[in-house]
Order: sequence, then C-alpha cells, then structure tokens
Amino acid sequence: MAIQIGAKPDSGFDDPIGMLKDCHRRIESFLGILCVVVDRAQGRSLTGEERDAVQAALQYFRTGGQRHTADEEESLFPRLRKSDATSFAEIDRLEGDHREANDLHSSVERLYSIWIESGGLGPVDTRLLLSETARLKQLYSDHIQVEETVVFARAAQALDQQTIAAIGTEFRFRRK
Repeated sequence: MAIQIGAKPDSGFDDPIGMLKDCHRRIESFLGILCVVVDRAQGRSLTGEERDAVQAALQYFRTGGQRHTADEEESLFPRLRKSDATSFAEIDRLEGDHREANDLHSSVERLYSIWIESGGLGPVDTRLLLSETARLKQLYSDHIQVEETVVFARAAQALDQQTIAAIGTEFRFRRK
C-alpha cells in the first residue's frame, strides 16, 4: 500500500478562515500518515517510501504548522478577543493546544529522527512514539473541532468583511 500525500488545497488569502480549515485538513492528513507508518513499521527499518512520507509530514509541521499557529495567535485570536466573539477561555484553550502540540511534535520528530538514523527503535521508544503520535492526533482532532464548530463560526458572525480581509492581508504578507 503506497502512502499518498494529496495535493495541497488552497482557499486563497481572501478567505482566511477557509485557509485555516485547509491547513487543518493537511494536518489531519499528515498525522494520518505518521500513525500508519508507526503502526505498520514497528520493529523494522523504515522503507524509503515511509521515510519520505515521514519527512514530508514532519517538514509540514515545522513550517505549515508553525505558520498556522502564528496566523491564529497573531491575527485571528487577538481580533476575536477584541470583538467578544468567543470566550477568552476557548481562545486560551486553543493557545494551550498549540503549545502542547509543539511539545509533542518535537518529541515525535526526535523519535522518528532516531528511527531513520539508526534503522529502528527500542521497545520503550516505540511505545513512546505510538502514544505521543496518538496523543498528537487526538489533540489536533479536538482542537480542530473546537475551532471549526465554535471559534470560526463566531468569527464569521462577529468579524465584518473588512476585518476578515485585513486578516487575509496579514497572512499574505507574513508568508512572503
């Protein structure tokens, strides 16, 4: 079974919430790849295809995941706090999710790097990689559900089109 990395959707900068949702789909896709690889490759070296898929997933988290966090924490969340569109507790929770996800990602990346370099993982590291990859997947799943069902819905109602356009402009300039 080949590991497929789908084409990256792009909602464009005129729809920053749509762009964040697209990012969520990519995160879920790459987490799925990491889960499949760790589940099926236990106790052996990674194949070239698995190694490439893992490296692409980890690279996305280093770049796309960090940009996603910055987009939300520097543009969307502050504007939502000012608009009273959502409770501070929800935004605080989402920011906490970002920090926990970054910590888990660092650990998962370290363990995969050891696996790639040494050709395998010991039983303790394998169990740790399994549990941290599963925790990362669950964390993102919960995070995405809160963002898309609560925060993004309120943002769409509370923020006017001019504000949404300004957020999109901020995202565009930050990416260049």
